[in-house]
Amino acid sequence: MSTRSRPRQALLDSALPVVLAVGGCVAGEEYPHADWAPFDVLAYLLTCLTALPLAVRRARPVTALTACCLGYSLYLAAGHQPSLNWWAVVVALVNAAARCPLRTSVPCGLLVAATVAFSGIAGGLSPLLVLAQAVMVPVVCLVFGHGRRQVALQNLELVRLAEALAHEQRERARRAVVDERIHIARELHDVVAHHMSVISVQAGLADYVFASDPATARSALTTIAGTSRDALGELRRLLTVLRVDLGPEDDPSSAPLGPLPELSRVEELARRVGAAGVSVDVRSTGEPRKLDPGLEVCAYRVLQEALTNVVKHARCARVEVRIAYLADRLDISVRDDGGEGKPAITAPGSGHGLIGMRERVRICGGRLSAGPLGEGGFEVRLSLPTGSELPEDAWRPAATGHEGDDSDGRARGR
Repeated sequence: MSTRSRPRQALLDSALPVVLAVGGCVAGEEYPHADWAPFDVLAYLLTCLTALPLAVRRARPVTALTACCLGYSLYLAAGHQPSLNWWAVVVALVNAAARCPLRTSVPCGLLVAATVAFSGIAGGLSPLLVLAQAVMVPVVCLVFGHGRRQVALQNLELVRLAEALAHEQRERARRAVVDERIHIARELHDVVAHHMSVISVQAGLADYVFASDPATARSALTTIAGTSRDALGELRRLLTVLRVDLGPEDDPSSAPLGPLPELSRVEELARRVGAAGVSVDVRSTGEPRKLDPGLEVCAYRVLQEALTNVVKHARCARVEVRIAYLADRLDISVRDDGGEGKPAITAPGSGHGLIGMRERVRICGGRLSAGPLGEGGFEVRLSLPTGSELPEDAWRPAATGHEGDDSDGRARGR
């Protein structure tokens, strides 16, 4: 319970006993009975002694019940009207049954049964009615209070399960980010290896012709300078990817290396997707050019994941792929019309496609947006800077605690 809510709860806990005490005093004063002792100062004190212990009924349920029974018994022994003040005993027993296990609440019920029997005897009831009242009142209170306790325990269990589920989702999202980073690191490893191979060849050429052909040597050194800058940029991205705690089972070298994908293979990817029953229209604007290998891989993987999602979740859909080569950035959009809303193929998925795409784009310093369209269908939009410098934002570790909310979040269940 928060610090702010504690005074409020204490005020609410005090309201009921005050109402019962004031009500008992007013009723005793306004409605005297000739057969019972007059409602004097002692009656006021015993009425308060019977009702006010309910103020601690949450923290000390058994103590509150015992004090209520004691106060009511003294009230009856003084010869006052039995029909007043007995509600405090009932409320105390219901509260004890709701907060204590049966091994504690049943003895409390026996105490209330004795108090109710004393009330019946003091009121001059017949033995049969005294017995019935002494049995029925505690039983009803125990059943009602125990039911409240079971509901409260079930609610606590639901809260615990909800917290466990949320923790599991966060862990799965974190695991998805880690796996995607390892995959990206392997691809960037190939990019850096390519750059280093170029540097090695050009360095050998410059050394070989340094004296005989200075112009060729100077050109080779220029190539080395440009390639080394690109390699440093890729190394920064690689180090960014690896800035995450890995478990002992994560071995970045366990997967085989292969050729890096490029945007020039988008038409080939579109043909493969078209074979699954999805119509893909690819159009490019601007002057296509060779991009940084890391950006090429990022753009291709996002396109691949977006088209794969269409195949998985929208049968017979029509997809528009737009690639715009701008002066300082690359813009890509993948939009489908929703198709029939059924998968073109049955394929299991991890449910973390969007998480992987966002992580990949973030490392490259770009922006990614994905979501359903108002007229139906789904759209993924990508914007990547094509400058040589990696934005500083890419160096910040990703907040994996909320990425699980994406849940590969398409309106059709992606």
